[in-house]
Amino acid sequence: MQAGVVKTKICRREFDCTGCRFDRVLRNLAEENRKRSASGQAVPGRRGRIVYWPDKLRGLPAHRRPCLHHLKRRIEFRACTNDYLCSNCEFDQYFQDQYAVHAVLKPVAMKDVKGVKIPQGVYLHRGHAWVGMASGGQVRIGLDAFAARLLGPLDRIELPLMGKPLERGRVGIRMNRGDLRTGLVAPVSGVVTAFNPIVNDNPKALPADPYGDGWLLMVQPNHLREDLRSLQMGAEATAFIESEIDQLFQAIETQLGPLAADGGTLSDDILGSLPPNCWKKVARQFLRTDRA
Repeated sequence: MQAGVVKTKICRREFDCTGCRFDRVLRNLAEENRKRSASGQAVPGRRGRIVYWPDKLRGLPAHRRPCLHHLKRRIEFRACTNDYLCSNCEFDQYFQDQYAVHAVLKPVAMKDVKGVKIPQGVYLHRGHAWVGMASGGQVRIGLDAFAARLLGPLDRIELPLMGKPLERGRVGIRMNRGDLRTGLVAPVSGVVTAFNPIVNDNPKALPADPYGDGWLLMVQPNHLREDLRSLQMGAEATAFIESEIDQLFQAIETQLGPLAADGGTLSDDILGSLPPNCWKKVARQFLRTDRA
């Protein structure tokens, strides 16, 4: 579809064409059309216009031939300089090394505060992003469990592509639930080196494991030591989350009444019961987007 060979076809295989029946059928049709054309036999109708996608893209001017990773919406536009021979493309190898991202090391211990998990070993930002150390001087960024419970199931998360800059204190990620929209403030400044394809394709998977498989971005930070000074860890992070929970109870108790019969444990979808105006106000207050 992205190459312009067919109109609309949603990929269900993470853009892995190997073993894809649809891709195999198109390849066979394109090869059949090529042979008939070479022998002077025209194939009428739409079927006769089918060509294999690399041939379609090779028909574009060289500077307009998009890299496959751009077609897969992983990066901004980049021209292919290797005639779509990805197997020996240095950029493709580099990208796959980054995109396949490193095994996620989960925190060694978790502290539970009224139903909210606080990991020991990662940093928390006041806008409820978390930062964990990764290999090569990079950091992994995600949405903490407090915010995941606050927002509930999300319909779409707009993650920046590889190579995009992040600026500490500015909204770097957009999150959508129906017509409602909020953002996550970047906890560090740097350049995006990878994003999580699982959460990108299925945002509702995030709350189940926000500090593990639900991570959002990998970033090469510009001034990590300076950025870490504004983040919290350990006892300081625990005290911060406890304070946030208390403030949240006060902020929405008039809307929801008692949050739970067990003494105030946070539910999995706090804002789901609120009217849109209140949802926006509470999300803005706790994600600190009004200051970004």
